[in-house]
Amino acid sequence: MNKTLYIKSILPRLKRTFIGDKKFYKTVLALVIPIIIQNSITNFVNLLDNIMIGQVGTAQMSGVAIANQLMFVFYLAVFGGLAGAGIFAAQFFGAGDNEGLRYTLRYKLWASAVILAVALAVFLSGGDWLISLFLKGEGDPSEAAAILEYGRVYLRIMLWGLLPFILSQVYGSTLREIGDTMVPMVASVAAVLTNLCFNWVLIFGKLGFPEMGVAGAAIATVISRYVELVIIAVYTHMNTARFGFVAGVYRSMRVPRGLALTIFNKGMPLLANEVLWAVGVSALTQIFSTYNLNVVGALNIANTITNLFNVAFISMGSAVAVMVGQALGAGDMQRAKEYSWKLIFFSVCTCIIIGAVLVAVAPVIPRIYNTTEDVRKLSAHFMIVSAFYMPFFAISHCAYFTIRSGGKTFITLVFDSAYTWGVIVPVAYLIAKYADFDIYTAYPVCYFPDVLKSVLGLYIIKKGRWAQNIVANGTESEGVRCFG
Repeated sequence: MNKTLYIKSILPRLKRTFIGDKKFYKTVLALVIPIIIQNSITNFVNLLDNIMIGQVGTAQMSGVAIANQLMFVFYLAVFGGLAGAGIFAAQFFGAGDNEGLRYTLRYKLWASAVILAVALAVFLSGGDWLISLFLKGEGDPSEAAAILEYGRVYLRIMLWGLLPFILSQVYGSTLREIGDTMVPMVASVAAVLTNLCFNWVLIFGKLGFPEMGVAGAAIATVISRYVELVIIAVYTHMNTARFGFVAGVYRSMRVPRGLALTIFNKGMPLLANEVLWAVGVSALTQIFSTYNLNVVGALNIANTITNLFNVAFISMGSAVAVMVGQALGAGDMQRAKEYSWKLIFFSVCTCIIIGAVLVAVAPVIPRIYNTTEDVRKLSAHFMIVSAFYMPFFAISHCAYFTIRSGGKTFITLVFDSAYTWGVIVPVAYLIAKYADFDIYTAYPVCYFPDVLKSVLGLYIIKKGRWAQNIVANGTESEGVRCFG
């Protein structure tokens, strides 16, 4: 067979593997568009917040950035703590089991309470020390002291918003797992618009309010958290005909022992993974910050803008979790595998286009900020590097959610956080400490292991051992209460 005939023979198979039909893409877009809108608005408002703080000063912007890096670990701990129950929620919905959904919601409430208690203890006792870890680079000591103070002020106020945030995630994640992404989107949009308005009022002292700077930004965020919770919780409980699993959910906080232990066993690797991965990302930021204090501000600008472009492949994770998870819950392993490959391919193609746009705008957007030219140039470089790696991040992200959907949570722990701590962080540390690289060279080199991670993800997906139905036996247990 010559080369032309071989290509012609393999093209139909490639098309069947990677390209879906009209119904497939209609389902995908119905799931991801509300999430993309929600995340885009959230990240766009975060960008505006960032610009507002940036107008006040570089020290204020850096202090807020460091505090938000610490909050990022908390956010990922919440996502990880709820993710184990989320796997079961998607499969229970696929199996038509409302009682199972009700139990998973209660489990999420218990897990959230534990995470909240730990977070408050850590931030209240060690917040200052954690912020100071990011201030080890070369620079003016007085500037480092100012950054520490602004970070402390912002973090202490943000603690008041942890409870509403965590409850919003309990409701929002459950709705997304059953395929309803519209309600969380509406609640999130209302929250970010509230945040934006109060930022303008409180940061700059408008409409008769005092000019509060960093403290005003934190207060605005806390207010927005309560707005989001009220909208999503009230709407969900007012529509029990549509969301039958919430009917009677608070009559008892009971979760059957067998189910609770199963969720715990599946969920703990996810919680550990999210926390370790988030801490790993923070460790990378801390390593990069040792080059000089300008890196903190540049990373803040670059990450805020890049996150706005990352919403496409981040949102695809939710599509993978829902579509693959529900197919597994229905016992259709072949459909789950087909969905996985098609969603990965779609995500990569999308990222190639979006990454090209990010490269084009990277030199322009940082000029909006009231900061030094060095910080602007460095942030543009960070964004261009992120754009190059975006398709590889997309593969790893979809692979992670595919593996997780089948309940292979220990594999996700090894694939994600163990790889981060075993490969990516050590490489970055060794380069920063021993290689004669400046930050412009070190940054792209340190992220090269993510290319290898994406190849590993494709290998795991191809093996297919992740595809399993973990709710086939229903929710029956020994009848012994695990909680409540």
